[in-house]
Amino acid sequence: MLISQILDDAETIRVVARNGGKTRIINGARSVYSLAMEAARTGVGLVALIERKGLGETIDLDAAYKKGRLLSPINHPDPAHLHLTGTGLTHLGSAATRDSMHKKLSTDGEEELTDSMKMFRMGLEGGKPAKGQIGVQPEWFYKGNGTMAVAPGAALLSPAFAKDAGEEPEVAGIYVIGDDGAPFRVGFTLSNEFSDHVTERVNYLFLAHSKLRNAAFGPEILIGDLPADIRGSSRIYRNNEVLWEKPFLSGEANMSHTIANLEHHHFKYAAFRQPGDVHVHMFGTATLSFADGIKTEAGDVFEIEAKDFGLPLRNPLEIEQPVKVAVKAL
Repeated sequence: MLISQILDDAETIRVVARNGGKTRIINGARSVYSLAMEAARTGVGLVALIERKGLGETIDLDAAYKKGRLLSPINHPDPAHLHLTGTGLTHLGSAATRDSMHKKLSTDGEEELTDSMKMFRMGLEGGKPAKGQIGVQPEWFYKGNGTMAVAPGAALLSPAFAKDAGEEPEVAGIYVIGDDGAPFRVGFTLSNEFSDHVTERVNYLFLAHSKLRNAAFGPEILIGDLPADIRGSSRIYRNNEVLWEKPFLSGEANMSHTIANLEHHHFKYAAFRQPGDVHVHMFGTATLSFADGIKTEAGDVFEIEAKDFGLPLRNPLEIEQPVKVAVKAL
């Protein structure tokens, strides 16, 4: 089952679902967030709760997308309580891309093992522990709160000071935290973990700076287990023509970590188990246009799709105007 949320003509949020057929409004659902919290509080599975509420009016989801009526598939009434985070070097093809960005030479001219390759090797050796065991922790980064989340179809804003504005096609897990601090997974969705790869390449310690950017996810959330082998496409349009296109792989068959291991190492921190919070946690990628020498421009459109997740995620690129910040003493 796929769920998403739209704004109707009266500016009211409507939660919609489809399961191989037409898209219909979920009766009595005020938002995906409220629906997920109800499921967490009642102990009823999300699909069962949706079936209990029933489905009503049919919606043309494609038309709503074209009209700009799609929202991010989950939000929080207070954006400060939605957390955008992610993890890298988790996919079997991801090391070569990152290693080429962070290559360094020893004094005798021979290549050393970069931190990226060390982290990747750790994942290969310990990222898929036996059931009930804890594996090696992955690379982790913070992207911001709900104020940085961009709806499908809306513009990804790159800061004027950024050196690059590049896409990262990823699968993200969507979570809510129950009243007792227990994390609950709502499902999985496509995401564009928008980053500044030139800044990251200057020095790996700039990774934190490079990730503090917008992120888009959606349009739809897949409820249930993540397929083991996900095959999608990532492309960039310029002037309505394909500038760059490449397939991407995800799912545990193509990863060096299990989803459970990545989830454990995120939610082991008490700060990420605050009742009522929402988490969008991105699981990494192995495909970047930056690695192929692409430099994006304002007006370019990113498109990420994989058949398991319904509609593709599309976002144009905009560059923000320079902002001069001065701190005043109180």
